[in-house]
Amino acid sequence: MSGRWAVPAGLLAGWAADRALGDPRRGHPVALFGTAMTALEGRIWRDDRRAGVAYAAAGAALGAGPVLLADRALRDRPAARAALTGAVTWAALGGRYLAAAGRDLGARVAAGDLDGARALAPTLVGRDPRTLDAAGLSRAGLESVAENTSDAVVAPFVWGAVLGAPGVALHRALNTMDAMVGHRSPRHERFGWAAARADDVGGWPAARTAAALTVLAAPAVGGSAAGALRTWLRDGARHPSPNAGRVEAAFAGALGVRLGGRNVYGERVEERPVLGGGPDGTAGRPPTPADLERAARLSLWVGGLAAVGAASVAATRPSRG
Repeated sequence: MSGRWAVPAGLLAGWAADRALGDPRRGHPVALFGTAMTALEGRIWRDDRRAGVAYAAAGAALGAGPVLLADRALRDRPAARAALTGAVTWAALGGRYLAAAGRDLGARVAAGDLDGARALAPTLVGRDPRTLDAAGLSRAGLESVAENTSDAVVAPFVWGAVLGAPGVALHRALNTMDAMVGHRSPRHERFGWAAARADDVGGWPAARTAAALTVLAAPAVGGSAAGALRTWLRDGARHPSPNAGRVEAAFAGALGVRLGGRNVYGERVEERPVLGGGPDGTAGRPPTPADLERAARLSLWVGGLAAVGAASVAATRPSRG
């Protein structure tokens, strides 16, 4: 194998492994990384941004450093480097799991099993499921599928195309730290600031790429490419997140639904702006369980396009990177 094709082949192999096998069942590297970062937080936590900067820097080094060293050691062994890239990409991706969770949630809501849907919801959404009815569960699930299509599917390919396996590992480390300490809470308001901002930077190109790929993939699930593009450009910046709003708006437009509204996170309540609606300003309809199943299929299509696109970009780069 030519050195030029090591990274493209590895990215495609990682995507194929995720589609065929899903997440590794035991010893998942992301779970091991999370355990290590939990231990580190317990040792260095202070209600201070400087401590959070040290935590984020240590996590980035722990997540990407070993992969960077291995990638450099395999520069002259393209087959082994492709295998490394494939393994890291597989570990970082969550496309199959995300689609399956979205479909399962939608199926339970459609069957009227709201208790079962609420029990499943925490695996997919961050808000309090006890406050959600059938419509709320459908909306929460669809928003999470959209956001995580960017974070857990497209972003690994974006950074893999640019930086190879170390880029994939670095993004997954940043995104995992944001999930652990980046949320607003009394404990993490200052300590998690650096992790949250680093994840925003890492997710910026992926969110725009995911929105663009949603436009391209929309017709494959009976959606509207024009609606996805219009809603992305019109509503994407309304969301409080600099990244999540872009892809959520694109999904809303593609599927012809309305997202946003009141979200409850424990004792904290947020009123999110509405994403979606017709070009004449008419309100879109609320999502249904069937829309959640379509969103799962749309996510898989976006992931496939991202894999092919990333491999194509990586193939144009010099073999030494």
